[in-house]
Amino acid sequence: MGVVSIYTDGAARGNPDGPGGYGTVLQYTDAKGVVHEKELSQGYIRTTNNRMELMAAIAGVEALNRPCLIDLYSDSKYLVDAFNQNWIGNWVRNDWKRGKSGPVKNIDLWKRLLKAIEPHRVRFIWVKGHAGHPENERCDALAVKAATGRDLIEDEGAPLE
Repeated sequence: MGVVSIYTDGAARGNPDGPGGYGTVLQYTDAKGVVHEKELSQGYIRTTNNRMELMAAIAGVEALNRPCLIDLYSDSKYLVDAFNQNWIGNWVRNDWKRGKSGPVKNIDLWKRLLKAIEPHRVRFIWVKGHAGHPENERCDALAVKAATGRDLIEDEGAPLE
């Protein structure tokens, strides 16, 4: 299994009802020690910050073409804690309900992420946002550029608020 680092960030302007985008940086070191990088980003007409955080992770994992060991870095406690605190397991067991606080938000993206990570072994790692972490800063810049760009697409799962 190859080892891949995936760095992610999401951004939304006017959260929860404005444009947004995600940025993802994938890094892989080949057998010769050469580091390969790929950047991904996309902007959306109307979305939320949490949806963009999830989309950044999804885009990175879906870009892989074989099973990998993945270190996935995010400044989103929402994303990282869902896995590290096993919220996701509880949500699935409880049919995507969070008890008295109602249904889980962004179910479409959580399901997509779960499907995407199936063939991989993923470690979710939290990094403090806007604290000088080079790859996180790059992802933030990609996300903001995507959110403010011209090629925005529809986020079909965005809530109507």
